[in-house]
Amino acid sequence: MATYNCPKCGMSVNANCGKCNEPLVNDSLKLEDGAEVQVSKCPNNHGKIKSPLCCGQDMTCEL
Repeated sequence: MATYNCPKCGMSVNANCGKCNEPLVNDSLKLEDGAEVQVSKCPNNHGKIKSPLCCGQDMTCEL
């Protein structure tokens, strides 16, 4: 399971898919301009979300 941590305050989050209850896994999307965005996705292809934010910044992922 991917655990997302805030490097500023130490808050951590685990997330599961609402359809199948499987833990979301860390992934990234490559944008047209070449930038990469961290996302969390369902391992059963039910979708993906932007990874969580805390203290105004992306939370980092530890697997």
